[in-house]
Amino acid sequence: MGARYRHLLALFFVLLVLGLEVHGNRLPQADEPASPALLAQVQEYLHGYWDAAKNAMKDLYHKSYLPSVDEKVRDMYSKGTTAMSTYTGIFTDQLLSMLKGD
Repeated sequence: MGARYRHLLALFFVLLVLGLEVHGNRLPQADEPASPALLAQVQEYLHGYWDAAKNAMKDLYHKSYLPSVDEKVRDMYSKGTTAMSTYTGIFTDQLLSMLKGD
């Protein structure tokens, strides 16, 4: 659970920095430096982090690829999406009947 709290803490700091950027110093546009905005830097950092994590997962997947595990994952995905579509349909029907008042 320590990793979960670290992720929440990191998300809090990202949102705090973004909030400070929005409510930060109200200088006229002409007085701002030509460097990229903090939001652009944060977005660039997050995209880089996402790409690095995605590449690491791809490498791990290719190193540990087992056809039987792949088949099981595909089967679990298929069953999961079938169940989710069924429950989503039921939920939608219940919501519509509540809104209609039948």
